[in-house]
Amino acid sequence: MSGGFVSRFTEASQSVMSRRRPWGELLDPTALSIPSSVSDATTRLAQNLTHFRFNYTLVLLLVLFLSLIYHPISMIVFLLVFVAWHFLYFSRDQPLTLAGFTIDDRFVVVALGVVTFVALLLTRVWVNVVASTAIGVAVVCLHAVFRGTEDLVTDDRESPYGTLLSDDPQGNYTII
Repeated sequence: MSGGFVSRFTEASQSVMSRRRPWGELLDPTALSIPSSVSDATTRLAQNLTHFRFNYTLVLLLVLFLSLIYHPISMIVFLLVFVAWHFLYFSRDQPLTLAGFTIDDRFVVVALGVVTFVALLLTRVWVNVVASTAIGVAVVCLHAVFRGTEDLVTDDRESPYGTLLSDDPQGNYTII
C-alpha cells in the first residue's frame, strides 16, 4: 500500500518538475528591463503570470512558509495545505474533474488560495498571512512587470487572451 503511494508521489513530483519553467529562465538578469508604457507593463504582467504561473505560485508559498517559521502549529497546518496544493494543482497532468464536471485551473488556484488563507487565519497568524501575502504578490507582480517577454516561447493555449492580442513589442494592444 505504501509502495503505491510512494510511486504516485514520485510520478506527481516529476510531473511538477516537468511543468514548471526553469528557474534560470525566470531569474535571468538580462531579461529585466523597464517597460516602455503602461500598456507594455500590463502585457508583460499577463504574459509572465501565465508563462511562469507554477514558479510564481511556489514563490508565493515560499514567502508564506518563511513568515511562519516562529509559529510551529501554523507551519504544520501550512504543510498540510501544501500537500493539498501538491496533489490538486501542481501534480496534475489532466484537468481536475469532479462529479463529471471539468474544473478550470484558475478556480482550483483560487479555491486552494482561499483554503490556505482561512486555515492560517484560524491558527491566529492573520497578520503574518496578510503581510506575507502582500509581500509575495508585490514581489511576483514587480518581477512580472520588469521581466521582458521577448525571449519567452509562448503557446496560444497558454495565453489568457489566446490569439486576440498581438505580441507588439511596444505593448500596444491590437486586434488580430
